[in-house]
Amino acid sequence: MELRKRVDCILGMVLAIIMAVMVVNVLWQVFTRFVVGSPSSFTDELARYLMIWVGVLGAAYISGRRMHVAIDLLPAKLNKEGQIKLKIFINWIIIVFCFFALIVGGLRLVYITFTLGQYSPALQIPLAVVYLVIPISGILIIYYKLSDIINKQL
Repeated sequence: MELRKRVDCILGMVLAIIMAVMVVNVLWQVFTRFVVGSPSSFTDELARYLMIWVGVLGAAYISGRRMHVAIDLLPAKLNKEGQIKLKIFINWIIIVFCFFALIVGGLRLVYITFTLGQYSPALQIPLAVVYLVIPISGILIIYYKLSDIINKQL
């Protein structure tokens, strides 16, 4: 559990830093647009990429904290043992989905954009860096779900 607390803490700090950078970035955009009269060229793109990272990493963070939205209609009708089995089954489905969609699919997307040499228009950073958050989030979600199953914290 100690490792999980550290991962939670680091992920929470990364999300807070990204949010802080996004706030400063948007404030700079507003300042340059309305005070200076010439909007900054990179702020819109940076805000978009930071929002992607916050959304995808935030999903992993919420998954780890077991705070994600769930429909509990079926579990409410099961006994305690049935609820535990259902939660384990759901966690395994999440693990399989994250492996194939986020890790395998995300790594393919990163590889393709890296191979093609795609760069963002304003920031001139490789789009592979932007898309790298997808497999990272998949790894984190799988870690959290396996940890839940192993430690029986369902």
